[in-house]
Amino acid sequence: MIKKILIANRGEIAIRVMRSCREMGICSVAVYSEADRSSMHVQFADEAYCIGVAASSESYLNVEKIIAAAKKANADAIHPGYGFLSENASFSNRCKEEGIIFIGPDAHAINTMGDKITARKTMMASGVPVVPGTTDPIADLDEAVKTILEIGLPVMVKASAGGGGKGMRLVEKEEDILSSVKAAKSEALSAFGDDTVYVEKYISSPHHIEFQILADQHGHCIHLFERECSVQRRHQKVVEETPSPIMRADVREEMGKHAVAAAKAVNYSGAGTIEFITDDDLNYYFLEMNTRLQVEHPITEQVVGIDLVREQINIANGEELHYKQEDLSQHGHAIEVRIYAEDPDNNFMPSPGKIKHIKLPMGLGIRHDGYVYDGYEIPIYYDPMISKLIAWGNNRQEAISRMKRALEVYKITGIKTSIPFLSRILDVPAFQKGGYTTHFIQNHPEELKMKEACSEECIDLAAITAFVHYTDRLQKAQPKEAHNSNTSAWKNFGRKQAVTSL
Repeated sequence: MIKKILIANRGEIAIRVMRSCREMGICSVAVYSEADRSSMHVQFADEAYCIGVAASSESYLNVEKIIAAAKKANADAIHPGYGFLSENASFSNRCKEEGIIFIGPDAHAINTMGDKITARKTMMASGVPVVPGTTDPIADLDEAVKTILEIGLPVMVKASAGGGGKGMRLVEKEEDILSSVKAAKSEALSAFGDDTVYVEKYISSPHHIEFQILADQHGHCIHLFERECSVQRRHQKVVEETPSPIMRADVREEMGKHAVAAAKAVNYSGAGTIEFITDDDLNYYFLEMNTRLQVEHPITEQVVGIDLVREQINIANGEELHYKQEDLSQHGHAIEVRIYAEDPDNNFMPSPGKIKHIKLPMGLGIRHDGYVYDGYEIPIYYDPMISKLIAWGNNRQEAISRMKRALEVYKITGIKTSIPFLSRILDVPAFQKGGYTTHFIQNHPEELKMKEACSEECIDLAAITAFVHYTDRLQKAQPKEAHNSNTSAWKNFGRKQAVTSL
């Protein structure tokens, strides 16, 4: 029985895991780099251990240091969160060798689904539809040209070991084939240490839909329905929602069955996500599997009512699933937006620095998963995501309205954030209609562009004009003797504005 869990991660996701641990009566252990010494996840844990300098390679990606910390803390298990070592098969194996429970799948599942070519072959053998393309690596450039022309343009060249949009190139013209394949291989080698690439037919109006699955160690597997993740920038998700606004009940049932079949094909255990690419007619194809908890898991929790981290821990404890497929249903609608420390109006440049003040949104249907606070300095060494804001409503329109209200009151000063950009996304008619594709952001540049702000001179002039107008009305409305009062007109104006704003 797991009594103490080390969370091999940082920030928001570390705190998220710790919350479930606390509810279950399980002790939590934080690890942190020197740059994260003041991070909230360190303060929130029952125990905390420094594992190195700021660089991820010397801290959060250092298997030896994390294992040493787990042993020192006498932790029964390690939860990897997402990112860092969460999909590292060697880390999963190492935990097993050390007698520490890895809260996630075994190395076989991670390896099989982590290699895109192997995953495609496995899915095809299991009857799960895949995008037409190659089932073997592209060996040389001449073969690449021949193969791509046989499949037919446009195509996507993808890194076999890839993820996060790295090592991907869209090829629409024959003259771009060679340069695109070279670029994809070079980027793949740099990012993953492996330049193996393959080719898929490009879906021209793609929707990114993923299914959350849970599988225990006894052969039982269920899905917890879909999430729509098509609002993306450079293949990175920005806004997610569930249910998908384009989904039909019959397609949902069919895709769910294929998601379960995909997980069973690798004897999967734990929480995972089967990702599909879907066209406008809801023809769908397997894209990849994420063998970990997803950033966007809270919206599934809000709609289905199941704590996914608690289920991960129960599964790691050897328990059977507590739910059957027929027990599950979706209730209402949920949307998640990712808040980044970056400047959307300056090519999304990272914006590290000290937070002067933060005002969090609250109220019915609002959930905030974050880790920053007044005075916290966001380090430059890690992913700039600082929080996730989730809104739930009885229906999609209510969820959108609730999210818009929450973003209006969410204030962070001292750094630039993506909050204004997210608000603009919600206002775009194409988003509100719900039929958007993964091209949404690039197709609506003008609507997503920052509106020209009023200059300081403009604001000053407006204030003076308002004051003059107010005093003029006041003089006309009051008896003549009242004009000699010692009461300051500025104070009266300020009081008037305060009452009006309430």
